[in-house]
Amino acid sequence: MLTSGDVVELDLGTPAGSEAGLRRPAIVVTAARVLRGGPNVVQVVPLTRTIRTSSTEVPIEPDADNGLVARSSAQCQHVRSVATTRIHSRTGHVGPVVLTEVRETLALLLDL
Repeated sequence: MLTSGDVVELDLGTPAGSEAGLRRPAIVVTAARVLRGGPNVVQVVPLTRTIRTSSTEVPIEPDADNGLVARSSAQCQHVRSVATTRIHSRTGHVGPVVLTEVRETLALLLDL
């Protein structure tokens, strides 16, 4: 079962314009109460190894828990819903500090 903060490898398909696309890691940000129901669609924030100084991205250092192999950035501006069939594997978990940073950035972006 997926949990909030999981790092998953998924296929976002062919990107249009500046969208994140192709096969890449992403962080699951769906609420735990929703995930407990075993949804067919979850919300994710794609990761990139291109580090930008942007208030819409959260830098993440690789460690044994998150399974990342290089410094990455959570692209909160690209949050999206994806079918769980797009998820190939779970590679790690970002932990509560990074998950909170990502959710706070999403809240600012979405004016919540």
